[in-house]
Amino acid sequence: MIPVESWHNRTGEEDGGSSALTGLERRYARWTVLFYPVDYRRERGSELVDTYLSLAAPGRRRPSVSDVADLAVGGLRQHLRIAQGLGPGFRLAGLLALMTATAFATWWAGFEVLAPIPPWSSRVGPFLSLAVAAWAAWLLAAVVHVAASSRWLRWAVCLAVLVTVGIVPAAALTGSPRPPLSVLVPQIVLGVVALGAAGQRQWWVRLMPIAAAAAVLPITIGTAPSLDFMTGYFELTMTALPAAAVALLIGTLLIALGLAARRDFRGAWAMLILLTPIGMLAVNPLGAVLDSGPGRAVIPEWPSMVVASLLVVMIGPMLVSLALVARGRWSPGRRSRGTGRHHCPTCGAPSTPA
Repeated sequence: MIPVESWHNRTGEEDGGSSALTGLERRYARWTVLFYPVDYRRERGSELVDTYLSLAAPGRRRPSVSDVADLAVGGLRQHLRIAQGLGPGFRLAGLLALMTATAFATWWAGFEVLAPIPPWSSRVGPFLSLAVAAWAAWLLAAVVHVAASSRWLRWAVCLAVLVTVGIVPAAALTGSPRPPLSVLVPQIVLGVVALGAAGQRQWWVRLMPIAAAAAVLPITIGTAPSLDFMTGYFELTMTALPAAAVALLIGTLLIALGLAARRDFRGAWAMLILLTPIGMLAVNPLGAVLDSGPGRAVIPEWPSMVVASLLVVMIGPMLVSLALVARGRWSPGRRSRGTGRHHCPTCGAPSTPA
């Protein structure tokens, strides 16, 4: 077996240079360097390459697509394993997302009940639109977060997400009114992140989504009766949703800074994870920026909103991926200067060298 340092140092050589590595071995080594954290490569890199070489078909000169995909998945798994605070950060992001989704569901549900129904709108019972079913599902998820186990919470959040998604085809089939996508899509994205809220144990943490609903309820009772369908569901997306995005961003940033002062990085991971729902909440002003120009309306046009949404969906996960890769490059397994201490490459726990 060739030592890890040998092939790691030679993977940057030109193909025409002399090397003890075969072409296939060199390519496997390069994919391993690309996907895996540095400490894992130092410990098991040569073993990993030799395993793929032994399974490769005779005469193969390049790794197969399935092997590259397998290396990518394995590397991602190792990056996630050594990402200190990622699991708690996802749970924190899930809790904040569930609180935000519950607050919005409370507002929109109150608006559905209290706002006057315009003469031109078809009535959905005593409510403005079909979306009242989605808002009720989100309030149910907040109640489940208080009273039930993590498993039931995941089911409740999944149900709320599916009902929210189903509002669009249901409205198209029945001809009933529905909120714009700029209201529904951020709620769906918040729901995906809210799946991480499962696993909370403290009673006061379990009550936080209900507390968010209780804080919004007086505002809803005071303002909803003065709005109609257009001002409530369309015009407020240019003010209320971006304001919530700014509040969520500032709140998460403050939490991240406070936790980082204690060398707790879950707040930083939570902020990175929440960048996508924050961006979706602010997609209207972002689309207006892309749509800016002489004579443009305040509400952005549909193509600009689609482009803004795609940018948000790509940039958020990309930043999380870059943070994972950077965490693997700056590995906790490297020896601390002047301390003689090491860290486990898997869990990050400090250890003393033999």
